[in-house]
Amino acid sequence: MTRFFNVLNRFLAPAAAILAVVALWRLIASIRFSAVRDGWIALSHRQEVIYGISLIALLLWIVVLLGWIHSKRTLGATQGNKIMDILDRLTNRQALEARLQQDANSEIIDATALADALKSKVIGQDHVCDDISAQIRRRLALQQRGKPIGVFLFCGHPGTGKTYLAKQLALQCRRKLLHFDMTQFARGSGGSMLFGTPKGYVGSDSYGKLTAGLRDTPNAIVLLDEFEKAHPDVHTNFLTAWNDGFITEASDGRQISTTRAIFIITTNAGMEALDELQSRLENEAEELRKVSTNVLLENGIAPEVLSRIDRIFIFRRLHGLDVARVTALEIEAMIGSYGLLVREGGIDPEVLWKFMETQEKLAAHGSSRDLVRSIEESIADSLIEQKQAGQTSISLLYKDQKIIAVAGS
Repeated sequence: MTRFFNVLNRFLAPAAAILAVVALWRLIASIRFSAVRDGWIALSHRQEVIYGISLIALLLWIVVLLGWIHSKRTLGATQGNKIMDILDRLTNRQALEARLQQDANSEIIDATALADALKSKVIGQDHVCDDISAQIRRRLALQQRGKPIGVFLFCGHPGTGKTYLAKQLALQCRRKLLHFDMTQFARGSGGSMLFGTPKGYVGSDSYGKLTAGLRDTPNAIVLLDEFEKAHPDVHTNFLTAWNDGFITEASDGRQISTTRAIFIITTNAGMEALDELQSRLENEAEELRKVSTNVLLENGIAPEVLSRIDRIFIFRRLHGLDVARVTALEIEAMIGSYGLLVREGGIDPEVLWKFMETQEKLAAHGSSRDLVRSIEESIADSLIEQKQAGQTSISLLYKDQKIIAVAGS
């Protein structure tokens, strides 16, 4: 359409301009030399025809000019908006989204199989694995949803498996994980990184990380790690996502659906008090959830946030052999990252004991990241040496106050 108006404007503009000049010149001439009868300028028939044609040409040119301006603005909006979804331009995106939503309304999963898969990877949190698997099964089976599949809050000490469970849940459910470290959004302006920047500000030519992620993968699992450390204004931006089933992209005002997403929030708030409640009310799940809400309120989690949480899960602190199990899994993963295998029974118990002692010293301040860092510092060089020697399978021994990797047998 823009090309059509361009062609018309190219030919009509000069013609209309020439006729307008001729008509104006003839009109001036007629005023100067024509007889004036009864206050009116007497025009010849030929002059009337010229003026009529000129008027029609001018009107037609004005119409074409307005059409050309409108088409240029439309094209400019399409080309200038770099973040426009191609579906908005080439099809009826809303109809396609509605069809997709209709097809995805109900899904039945095997909660027992999901729980077993999670428990095989996440150590010491069997109660959480069972509960969240049952919750997800019930919510996925719903025919109609106007909110996310679930908004779950994971509470507990660092290193208890909160983040790891979210990652394993995404893996087992075959959903993309959108992972956000909320400590990066301690300022109110940090929300623009998640939800986009309004027009007129720097950065408004691209979507926010969260809105873009849910636009492209609406059934993602959204992990909001250490949520309590984000600015309250950032918290507020999530309320419509959890309550109304959409979030708004600030750059273009588009509403992004959250009805197929699962939100998982982790927090370390109120750890000691929650530990005490966990041990005292272990067999009273409903009472535990009720009183844990009060603890979280006292530790800075806003009531409007808690009111939108579907389920609160309290992670137990790991003790004894559970710490050893987590350590063994992390060591196996570290060895695998160097392209090596650990032979069966190849980790000296003394190795695990030393790492357990290190974690015990860190107590509540220790996290899984600290454990991974400690393992890497202790065994990485020895693993590299075995790799260079052409080994594929190794064992770990504790010898002369240090951990060494040796060729497996």
